Amino acid sequence: MLPDQTTPDHTPAEHKTTHDAADDPRNETLLIYVNGEMKPKAEAKVSVYDSGFMLGDGMWEGMRLYNGKWAFFDEHMDRLFESCKAVSLDIGMDRAGILDALTMTAEANGMTHDVHCRLMVTRGVKVRPFQHPSLSRSGPTVVIIMEHSVPTASKGRGIRLATVPQVRGLPMSQDAKYNSHSKLNCVIACLQAEQAGADEGLMLDPHGFVNTTNACNFFIVRKGQVWTSTGDYCMNGVTRQKVIDLCRDNGIPVLERNYSLFDTYGADEAFLTGTHGGQTPVAEIDGKPIGPRPGGGGPVLDRIRALYKDLVAKNTA
Repeated sequence: MLPDQTTPDHTPAEHKTTHDAADDPRNETLLIYVNGEMKPKAEAKVSVYDSGFMLGDGMWEGMRLYNGKWAFFDEHMDRLFESCKAVSLDIGMDRAGILDALTMTAEANGMTHDVHCRLMVTRGVKVRPFQHPSLSRSGPTVVIIMEHSVPTASKGRGIRLATVPQVRGLPMSQDAKYNSHSKLNCVIACLQAEQAGADEGLMLDPHGFVNTTNACNFFIVRKGQVWTSTGDYCMNGVTRQKVIDLCRDNGIPVLERNYSLFDTYGADEAFLTGTHGGQTPVAEIDGKPIGPRPGGGGPVLDRIRALYKDLVAKNTA
């Protein structure tokens, strides 16, 4: 458990999340895509019999729109379609159909840049309130929420992590590679971290090695090398893979390996990756400061962020 988190004047430290974004009044009048129709935000609803609401039976993707183009669209669709195929969930449309739905939603909201999207697909409405997938007989539910979104998590101090008892489980229990609506494992980890006075939970794998946080993929930097987990127990993050590829392509040593909290506490830098925030510095872990700067981050992260910014610009040009 972390000690009480206070600033030098003994006031409670500001709570942050990796999904912090600047307030934008336009988000109060959004139109939401629900099964092919555009609904005002206050009227966008799904049935209480929906598989996603009732059981968390569905998959989702988070994506960002820049210059009128979805960053790394193909990679996100690869993950979505593979996940749905693995659980026999028929989306009811192909990639072109999904792109059409995304375009419809963006145009309805007048959106072209600095937009975050949550695309959700569930097994649909059930005829009775029970678990069996065969009870979902009317086809999938597809919802698209888009918001004007300028991430702010990287401003000021970095994220504070607390190692939590909730772990990322084995693939035969619930494979973490599924970007599923069933996020209770991560929600519990987030609650444990918050109760420890931190912003997010640092989760271990079943063998005790450092794995991921409850919301993002996790990296450390040691003596110029970038380390991340093997990927066996964490979400196959699109941004995670882009960072690994950028390191390999630009002469930055990068390792996907097992490592412990001992290695983590001694890291020169630590950061998180995710579609919403890109790369977010970590300021401390279990009360121990990380990195050469009080707010977290360092020269290796600076370089990676610059490379990633260029990559996004090229991908969405």
